[in-house]
Amino acid sequence: MSLPCAEVPPRLLLILPALGMLVFAALVAARDPRSPSPRPAVAPVAPARPEPRPPSIPASEPQPDAIRWRRSVAAGEPAAGALIRGVRLPERGRLFRTWDPVLKRSPNRSWRRWGTDRLVRVVLRAARSYRAEHPGAPPILVGDLSRPRGGDFGPQYGSIGHVTHQNGLDVDVYYARRDRRSRAARRVDQVDLRLAQSLVDHFLRAGAQTVLVGPSTGLTGPSGRVRVVANHDDHLHARIPPG
Repeated sequence: MSLPCAEVPPRLLLILPALGMLVFAALVAARDPRSPSPRPAVAPVAPARPEPRPPSIPASEPQPDAIRWRRSVAAGEPAAGALIRGVRLPERGRLFRTWDPVLKRSPNRSWRRWGTDRLVRVVLRAARSYRAEHPGAPPILVGDLSRPRGGDFGPQYGSIGHVTHQNGLDVDVYYARRDRRSRAARRVDQVDLRLAQSLVDHFLRAGAQTVLVGPSTGLTGPSGRVRVVANHDDHLHARIPPG
């Protein structure tokens, strides 16, 4: 006795051969050693950290403001004159600092730091040669030069004022202290007299015509060029020749 068979839809009969071929191809590919193997999973790579930036290195000291060089004229005399087209000494540099003798502080005020171009060059030249001889010494401490247009620089501008310093040919420079502090000495026993004598010598070699020193310092130099004057025990006064 035969069992009844389920009737197969005609559309299914059409796609069965195609399905059989796909299954067969898959089996063959699985057995074929040449078929590519699945790629192993790759762990994600963390992005590289940026290299740390080196810390900025601060400058050893502020750079001095630019010097506006121009040909200057010293009119008249140091005690009765004027300064034409003066040059301002910066408030500080690698080889020097400035000192305000009235306010007793550094730097000196701008309007007290003017001289002829030749005077400013003498100051820088002396500072350079002095440092070369004494590399461990503090920078030289420069006081008053002249006012921007020269002229009277008397007591009305502070302290005892200046009789000279009127035409850009004069500069005050304070002696190095024994304790190496960058400020003017109050007494002669605070002055390093060895360095003070060297400072006098370097200004003479740099182009100073005369150098005034204090009576208690014992500083010396060529006759007629180094002169002893009161109120100069803490600083020298250098003057360059006109012209």
